[in-house]
Amino acid sequence: MELSSKILENAVNELATLPGVGKRSALRFALALLNSSDSDFAAFVGSLTSLKTEAHFCARCHNISDTPVCPICSNDNRNQHIVCVVENIQDVMAIENTQQYRGLYHVLGGVISPLDGIGINDLNISSLLARVKSEEIEEVILALPTTMEGDTTNIYIDRQLKAFPNVKVTTIARGIAIGDNLEYTDEITLGRSIVNRIPFEKA
Repeated sequence: MELSSKILENAVNELATLPGVGKRSALRFALALLNSSDSDFAAFVGSLTSLKTEAHFCARCHNISDTPVCPICSNDNRNQHIVCVVENIQDVMAIENTQQYRGLYHVLGGVISPLDGIGINDLNISSLLARVKSEEIEEVILALPTTMEGDTTNIYIDRQLKAFPNVKVTTIARGIAIGDNLEYTDEITLGRSIVNRIPFEKA
């Protein structure tokens, strides 16, 4: 895509590095920003700067937060004895939108994928095990993608949790199609999968 302005082209190229944004969409975004008022543009840039410099990852569950411990973890009305293990922050949002789950979360930050160079030590698995050891956790729900990588990660975590015989390990019911990511699953199906979770060994 040839543009008359190198400055515009640079902006388009940067915007196009975002997931799901092609060059045409990036051009529309860049032109919209160019034509915005100075105050609107400053607010847009300021929000991105704050996101990068001020947002935290929760010290307990690794969810995104404005404070060292996220509002979900610090909410005494949540069930503090159940932890739902998910791949990423988008999955937390997807499950929260179902309004069917009132426990806590643990965000792994990915799944085991040797082809992508993601190993066990690249994920937040050790902190999960530390939580189970130090907190009064009664159930761990494995809510990872129904893919080969997700299943591999599920199996690894399940084996590690066998060191805690009093902790029940469950997984979401297979209302989720094989190969699907939670963030793209409709809320009703996802909500039922959480409510009707089953023991992991029977999955």
